[in-house]
Amino acid sequence: MMTQMAKWLIGFGVVLIVIGGIILLANRLGLAGLKLPLGRLPGDLRIQGDNFTCFIPIASSILLSILLTIILNLVVRLLNR
Repeated sequence: MMTQMAKWLIGFGVVLIVIGGIILLANRLGLAGLKLPLGRLPGDLRIQGDNFTCFIPIASSILLSILLTIILNLVVRLLNR
């Protein structure tokens, strides 16, 4: 049980390192302007008052959920071969 969890954590760490490397590479190649406008999509709510700001990223959350679902499904399918 613990060895399986350790393998998952190591795999997750490797995935984070790869994603971080891709982001650094994109920044050095000048591709940083190709980022998603998360937090500024239509459907993200921003309520501003005199002394407070309330931000509810509904559309950004839905988009991230869809992207992560697709990525995780691909990873699971590749691991089950």
